[in-house]
Amino acid sequence: MSIWRRKPLALLLAEASASEKGLKRTLTAWSLIALGIGAIIGAGLFVRTATAAAQNAGPSVTIGFIVAAIGCALAGLCYAELSSSIPISGSAYTYTYATMGEFLAWIIGWDLILEYAVGAATVGIAWSEYLNNLLVTVFHMNPIPYEWCHSPFQTSPEGIDGIINLPALFIVGAISLLLIKGTQESAFVNGLIVLVKVTIVVLIIVFGWQFIQAENHATYIPEASTYTDDSHVAHNFGGIMGILGAAGTVFFAFIGFDAVSTAAQETKNPKRDMPIGILGSLAICTVLYILFAHVLTGVATIEDFRTTGKEASVAFAINKYMIGYSWLADFVTVAILFGFSSVILVMLLGQSRVFYAMGKDGLLPTFFSHLHTKYQTPYKANLVILVIVGLFAAFVPGDIVGDMTSIGTLFAFILVCISVIILRKREPDMVREFKTPWVPIVPILGVVVCLAMIYGLGWLNWARLIGWMALGIVFYFAYSKKNSTLEKKEGES
Repeated sequence: MSIWRRKPLALLLAEASASEKGLKRTLTAWSLIALGIGAIIGAGLFVRTATAAAQNAGPSVTIGFIVAAIGCALAGLCYAELSSSIPISGSAYTYTYATMGEFLAWIIGWDLILEYAVGAATVGIAWSEYLNNLLVTVFHMNPIPYEWCHSPFQTSPEGIDGIINLPALFIVGAISLLLIKGTQESAFVNGLIVLVKVTIVVLIIVFGWQFIQAENHATYIPEASTYTDDSHVAHNFGGIMGILGAAGTVFFAFIGFDAVSTAAQETKNPKRDMPIGILGSLAICTVLYILFAHVLTGVATIEDFRTTGKEASVAFAINKYMIGYSWLADFVTVAILFGFSSVILVMLLGQSRVFYAMGKDGLLPTFFSHLHTKYQTPYKANLVILVIVGLFAAFVPGDIVGDMTSIGTLFAFILVCISVIILRKREPDMVREFKTPWVPIVPILGVVVCLAMIYGLGWLNWARLIGWMALGIVFYFAYSKKNSTLEKKEGES
């Protein structure tokens, strides 16, 4: 049987039809926008902005945000068409299955684990670090002992060995249980978190605007040069290459809007609400990012970001330059912690829905597609993900993963853009509530921009991606191919 067999569109649309045995449709357009903002605004805004300004672009990091947003918008337009036309769980995996065949669908499903599961574990580890920061700087308490918030592979400067990262395990477990309780409840909690985060970002923009120093923006696009950081890594600083480098750095701050499409089957009116949720969350965050970056680089100097500020650059800038607003620096620490929480929530939601779709198709064990009798959520998938992500968060250092999450995301974006072109050719009469404009120009541009960002991630991350994909191919031919639902149906006919 062919590994290129495609899942019939009629079958996908039938699965999308509401039924008592299916996922409950509880989400609205505003719920989806909140989910998108919840996934997008995390540490990226508070950490990556200063990093990109220090290493790549200076004040012109705002232009870097615009470049990254253009790349995400091109992919977002394609996501909006596919998610409104094929409103079913699985996101890029499902779209690829319908257009390019089972093998590539499996590859993208396996790839999405890098974006969602591994990403959630990494953010969980960072959540643990910022929890300690909150305890010490805001509540003036003793930090959690080193051995109980670090992996066994880490040793403190004082020689203390880590045992287990309990805070990271806790947050992954708590959010997993919340997701099992129900998508609507999870969306409500996420909505509250988003409200807190956006409020603090707006406060920084509003209060910080009056502290902008004109001299910090005097040379908005610095002359091209090379900056070597503390790790002796050289970066292109200033000029066109600096802006492109900044775009690659702040791209991580946009990851998450695509996770909205994984909730298509739980949306009340997906044909109308999915495009609003995807493009709306992306547009809101882009505006906030540009304004935030403009204020931050105007308040503090590039040297601040390179030396004393580092990861805590936002709080540092507020304490040093915004006299009388030290309380806002404390709120920033709270915002970062909340930001991590909502990112973990949306990533775990996305991963469980991808596993749910793959379980229904037989490419993963069928228990991944089992729904809770009361809550109508894929609780077994959530529990398995809790174990996998929890173990990673508890026992593996966060820097092991590096940029693998971003490569997984960009690869998914590329296949989604290609899927739009293929589906337009194969199913020209399919009802599309939202249409990507200027096909194939927009999808092709999306592929080009994403490939450019992947190119900038370096050979080491390519090697990691190839190794991960090789493992996935072995799994596909050992298990998924012979257990595929379509394989069995073809065998019976």
